[in-house]
Amino acid sequence: MSEETTIDTAELGEKIVTVLKTIYDPEIPVDIYELGLIYDVFVNEDMEVKILMTLTSPNCPVAESLPAEVEEKVKSLNAVKDAEVEITFDPPWTQDLMSEEAKLELGML
Repeated sequence: MSEETTIDTAELGEKIVTVLKTIYDPEIPVDIYELGLIYDVFVNEDMEVKILMTLTSPNCPVAESLPAEVEEKVKSLNAVKDAEVEITFDPPWTQDLMSEEAKLELGML
């Protein structure tokens, strides 16, 4: 049986989230997904991915490198044809967007 099985967009979305959970904000020991920096992940039928994300602040020291790292890691998935990251500050990131797990990790609970 071939490993080139058909992958659906929902399954690909889950794989993308798994990849996003390997990327960390350099200032906070929590991955960008649990931090709530990922607002949305879109996958179209051509397996092109668009990620809407934010940063903890507009002056974030990784404002240039973090989106590029997200794009590269998502593009590295076999099923992904292309990936684009769009940065937004609307709505601005707040600690309320963090998962319970992230808050626990940072001693906020």
